[in-house]
Amino acid sequence: MRMNIRHERISVLGLGAMGRALASALLEAGREVMVWNRTPGKAGDLVARGAREASSVAEAIGAGGLTVVCLLDDASVRETLAPAAPKLAGATLVNLTSGSVRQARELTTWLDEHGARLLAGGIMAVPPTIGTEGAFILYSGARDLFDRAAPVLAPLGRPHWVGEDPGFAALYDMAALSGMYGMSAGADHALTLVQAEGGDVEAFKREVLQPWMEQMLPFMVPDVGVHEAVPDEFNPAMQATGLENILAASGEAGAPTELGGHLRASLWRMRSAIR
Repeated sequence: MRMNIRHERISVLGLGAMGRALASALLEAGREVMVWNRTPGKAGDLVARGAREASSVAEAIGAGGLTVVCLLDDASVRETLAPAAPKLAGATLVNLTSGSVRQARELTTWLDEHGARLLAGGIMAVPPTIGTEGAFILYSGARDLFDRAAPVLAPLGRPHWVGEDPGFAALYDMAALSGMYGMSAGADHALTLVQAEGGDVEAFKREVLQPWMEQMLPFMVPDVGVHEAVPDEFNPAMQATGLENILAASGEAGAPTELGGHLRASLWRMRSAIR
């Protein structure tokens, strides 16, 4: 079924920190918003600003041209939608709940069996930045559905379609988060190493680590040709020696070894490249 999306009417399922931010941004943009939350009592301020509170999931889905789902995890999405299954026919859902590629594909199949369509999403923002220029949201699923839903969803953050496969939004979301947490783990290890040897952690963070990471960011996510442009700087033998020195310094300082496995794997790959 192909339904006409009413651009000014949206239902939001889930009023955690992110769900509240989504509903708030939609209200700010002048949308007609209906909200539902498993635990009553969280919608008061949103209702005061013009939102309507649904008494059930089925009511929320039936009221909106789009239903945005933002819950804890895939299990909570399934648990929430299951009682409303008979009312799903003709509905269009946008699932912004964090999950895996497999879960997104399976949810798409389940909704299709109940006559509903899904646009899967991945939020590349934190709640305070929803609705700002810096926020963007990944979407995957049918291109025609994205094209019709994007203007409705634009107040949340810049809509970015990543492909027909409904799992791709989750894929890109998890991959991007992996890069972020990897950087965070590396920075934490760096600060621990300096602290363990009695260095000035605040000065190191401010004067060395932050400007260094900012300078290196383009090389962490290189374009084609970046390594060709600076071959000496990325010589595998030199990088392998650097990693050996980091491991040695960490061992001497007694710094936690959690990052060691990743560094040793990187070292192994670089040594393999040298051979």
